[in-house]
Formats: sequence, C-alpha cells, structure tokens
Amino acid sequence: MSNAVSALQGKVAPGEVTIREAGLQGMIILRGDLADKKLRAVCTGISGVGFPAQGQANSEGKKCLCWMSPDEILVLVPYDEVAEAIAAIDKALTGTHYLAENVSDARAVLIVEGAFCREVIAKLAPVDLHPDTFKPGDFRRTRLGQVAAAFWMRDEDTFQVICFRSVAEYAFNLLAASAKAGQVGLFPQSG
Repeated sequence: MSNAVSALQGKVAPGEVTIREAGLQGMIILRGDLADKKLRAVCTGISGVGFPAQGQANSEGKKCLCWMSPDEILVLVPYDEVAEAIAAIDKALTGTHYLAENVSDARAVLIVEGAFCREVIAKLAPVDLHPDTFKPGDFRRTRLGQVAAAFWMRDEDTFQVICFRSVAEYAFNLLAASAKAGQVGLFPQSG
C-alpha cells in the first residue's frame, strides 16, 4: 500500500498574506435530508462543532461542517479518521436515504492567512467579501479564477479554501500571485 501524500506536499508562499497547503485533510460529502435529526446528530458528534446554517461553516482545528447545498454537507475530520467517521454515519443513518462519500484524496485544502486575506480572495472570486457582508463562519461554494472552489473565513485573518486536487497547483499559484506585495489593500482597515 502506498503512503498518502497531499496535493502540494506542504507548499508555502510566505508574505504579508501567506498562502500554504494545509496537508492531508479528511473530507466526506454527505447528501441527505439536512433537517433529519439523526443526520445532524451524527455530523455534530463526528466533528464536535455545531451544525451550520445555510451559507455557513463551523470549524475547530481539523474538524468542520460546511453547508454545501440544501441536501449536502461537507464533513471535515482528520485524514486518518475518515473510515471511522463513515462507519459512524452508516450506522446512524441505516434505513434512511443518504450518500456518504470519502473525497479526501480528490480535494486539496489551501490556507490564506494575513491581514489582507479578504482582499486576496476578493480579487479572484465573484463574491461580495466586504467586511459588512462576509464575516467569520461565512461559507461560499464558487470559483477562484477559472476553477471551482469553496471557501470560508475561519477568523478575521484566515480563509480556508477547498478545490479539486487536479487544480491545486493552479489555485495555489493564483492565490500567491494575488497576495504579492503591493497587490493587496482594497478594503480600508479599521483600527
């Protein structure tokens, strides 16, 4: 059996806004009735975070729940806990209509950190990221440049981005170019 490796093997572009690959991340796409109490309970039990509202992500460390669509939630857990998490989902949802799929090796996670992280993302995505409209915990499934991506604000200075593994290098380079010195600073900083 081969050893799992992340898409970019820890690549970092340091700077005023640092772009870095987060490494291996367990990810499960769970489709079903998001109003179902059993589905919600197993998700919150696996992740240890509250079930997100529409357009939200709740995260703590390597665990997270992201609202993807009216019938889809993305469950993030440590990479080595995915099989156990899917087994827990299967057990909890026996007899109900659902789909739980391990997509860990098909996706990559990038971190955008720094005081101007919002501006770096704003230049690349068709999303209103003004501080009055996009706050920590807000989640969007959209695109960065020419590729599909999803992102959320973990805190005021950190975005977490998920894209397909096949376009991870493109997304990383796009974010790194957007973050170059002298290229950020669209929104006035409060102070």
